Amino acid sequence: MNERYPARGGGQSDTRMPFGVIDSIQMACLDSSPDAPLDPALERVALTDEPGWPASHAEPVVFLVDASSRLEARLLEAWVERVRPEGGDASQHESIRLPPSRRRRAGATLDRLEVRLAAGDDPLLAPLRIVWLAAERDGKRAARFVNLLTLGDPRDPGTLRQRLILSRNPDRCRIVAGAAARLSELRERWRKLGGSDANLTQSLPEFVARQAALASERAERRVRGARYKVPRLVHEDILDRPAFRGGALRLARQLDHNEPAVVKQMSRYLREIAATHSPYVIDLAAHLIRRLYTLGYDEALAYDRDQLARIAALSQRHPVVMLPSHKSNLDHLVLQYMLYENGHPPNHTAGGINMNFFPVGPLVRRSGTFFIRRTFKDNPIYKFVLQHYVDYLIEKRFPLEWYIEGGRSRSGKLLPPRFGMLAYVVDAYRRGKSEDVLLIPISIAYDQIQDVTSYAAEQSGAMKQAEGLGWFISLIRSLRRRYGTVRIRFGEPLSLAKVLGEPNPDAEPDPDEQSLSVQKIAFEVAVRINEVTPITATSLVTLALLGRGDRAVTVPETVTAVENLLAYVRRRDLPRTSELELDDPDEVERTLEALVENNVVSRFDGGPEVVYRIGAEQQLTAAYYRNTIIHFFITSAIAELALLRAAEPGVKDPTASFWDEAMALRDLLKFEFFFSEKEVYRGELRRELGIHDSAWEQRLAEGSLGIQRLIRNFRPFTSHRVLRPFLDAYRLVGDHLERWDPDTEVDEGRFVTECMGLGKQYLLQGTIHSAASVSQLLIKTALKVAANRGLLKTGAPDQREQRREFAEEIHAGVRRIDAIDALAAGRRAGIIG
Repeated sequence: MNERYPARGGGQSDTRMPFGVIDSIQMACLDSSPDAPLDPALERVALTDEPGWPASHAEPVVFLVDASSRLEARLLEAWVERVRPEGGDASQHESIRLPPSRRRRAGATLDRLEVRLAAGDDPLLAPLRIVWLAAERDGKRAARFVNLLTLGDPRDPGTLRQRLILSRNPDRCRIVAGAAARLSELRERWRKLGGSDANLTQSLPEFVARQAALASERAERRVRGARYKVPRLVHEDILDRPAFRGGALRLARQLDHNEPAVVKQMSRYLREIAATHSPYVIDLAAHLIRRLYTLGYDEALAYDRDQLARIAALSQRHPVVMLPSHKSNLDHLVLQYMLYENGHPPNHTAGGINMNFFPVGPLVRRSGTFFIRRTFKDNPIYKFVLQHYVDYLIEKRFPLEWYIEGGRSRSGKLLPPRFGMLAYVVDAYRRGKSEDVLLIPISIAYDQIQDVTSYAAEQSGAMKQAEGLGWFISLIRSLRRRYGTVRIRFGEPLSLAKVLGEPNPDAEPDPDEQSLSVQKIAFEVAVRINEVTPITATSLVTLALLGRGDRAVTVPETVTAVENLLAYVRRRDLPRTSELELDDPDEVERTLEALVENNVVSRFDGGPEVVYRIGAEQQLTAAYYRNTIIHFFITSAIAELALLRAAEPGVKDPTASFWDEAMALRDLLKFEFFFSEKEVYRGELRRELGIHDSAWEQRLAEGSLGIQRLIRNFRPFTSHRVLRPFLDAYRLVGDHLERWDPDTEVDEGRFVTECMGLGKQYLLQGTIHSAASVSQLLIKTALKVAANRGLLKTGAPDQREQRREFAEEIHAGVRRIDAIDALAAGRRAGIIG
């Protein structure tokens, strides 16, 4: 459908009707006889913003009427009679009712359309539909929550409600006309899509009816707004595509399966995967989301509306993929509400099939979530369906969303990216499904998180609670405290066209997760998320306090502890919240009291001064908030340790020693943090050293005394705050691996359990400094480092010696952290500047 209707009347009609007209309409509405004559009132009264007659020449016009009730059909018939050009021949137009898109009736057929299409002429086919709007309040037409629950969707009223709306609020009833097209044009498009072969696509009447529905959808969106720009015929559209049918045939032959059985299986998988948007549920979900997150968080979400508007503008030209960080079960919900309150359509959000439980699953599926199985590597039919679903979304420019990390971070820092969904999107772009795809990195940050206690428990060895109704109820209960503000920050969009070059439409499908380009893109997205993650008062205060061990501090002491950190943040102009004014004792006290309220910090007021302390049982919880921002301090922390190595006795070339140690630490911690390419990383270290001392190269070349002066210029000292928890956890793995028989295979479950026991022993002995190091997550990552170095192999030559060297490498790092900790204590005591 392509010809547009000319506007009629140039603006809104006056919808105020005299009571006599209203009464006559009411009477007409109450007449349910299908043969009842058209009421004269309906012929006379124009509804708001009515379209004009379709632009046609001498060809007849066939109106394709999408009506859910007799009343809607009669309104459309009245419009046809009312706007027909003067002197027009009534025989030159006719109306054919299609199966309704709303309130579908069993037995509705396309028989009349099929007969008309076979007549041999070339009529103009013009779709018509009735649109019902929500009541207007404060200049906006939005469904109220109470009405959604009690009366249902105001945009899909039943016959009785249609009659009442028309009699009382006729401005809520609109006639929309989809773009018209000649039958010859539609027939040609049908043939190009494979319509001449009935085995590959739908019949011509089905094709025409679908095109009419799509044209009406576009016209309806212009009335309703972009918020409800959602696909309506996904299942039919994908299954009837020649590429899909042809691929199904090839796959059936490859698998030696019956083709109809394969297509049937594909249809089931598509229904399992695909989102099924409902405007009613989109509204209902938005109201529920707002009520849910405001139980624990501030009503206003903090984000840049101008940035969001720019992203919306980009989505008009190319598909966008929003890739948020994943800290909480609320992440997707607050992102969805942000889009809703700005009138944007919901994203198509990839969710794990584990979330498809009642009542959450049906609700989120109808508001934009599509569900994916956790594993399907050995299921080529499922992979084929998922590929075509992603192709469809990219081709139609529907926005996508998923978590680049895969799951929620239990430690606070960004997890290594997962490549599965990204590989499908990259593959769709490479095969020319779109001229470009824009990846939008998004950081979602919270003052505090209601899930953090359970995260700490899981790190200590507790089992993760399975998703289900009980889990959902406990989530709601956990929001009964106040947790502060939710902040959404947008990173710089990443263009696949710029990264990958021109697409190749002739390329074969190959969503390869192992592709180096896919992994580099995912890495870059993660870096851009980190770059815009805001430093909050909570994260900076916990970073400062955890550097003090379990010693209690007063508010003034906390101000002092934060002072150098805050100055460093400002000097580097790092992203931060607007209220990050921690040189104000009142702001520090408010932050501490908020942490006390949620048992992250303990408060003692039995003495003359109130003191605050992070106890051993609270350290994993507090470490979560610290870890959300430590990526900003990693380079400085590594520089400190590398300088100490270069200053050690016996070092002949301090500069070479510094760079060797910096690269060794990068390798040791590569599974924890997102390091840049080697040369870029070297440049980052140079800039960091220059922040602390512009003459750093000269001091480094001077040797031990010059390096000591350089280190004392560091403000703040960071490695004892940032790297100690990780190296202490790695020490557990290194020590235990050194004791492990090199001829005995390492069983991960047993090994991790024994490391947890060793950690508790070391903690009691004071060998390690924080309970945050006794973490299953950190131990498993350290074990991954050991495996990467070949230290878990059995029977390898010199394995015992290599494990000893690994343990000693970690011990050396810990000793240097102890030295930085001593320097920090000396600065607090006033011994050094």
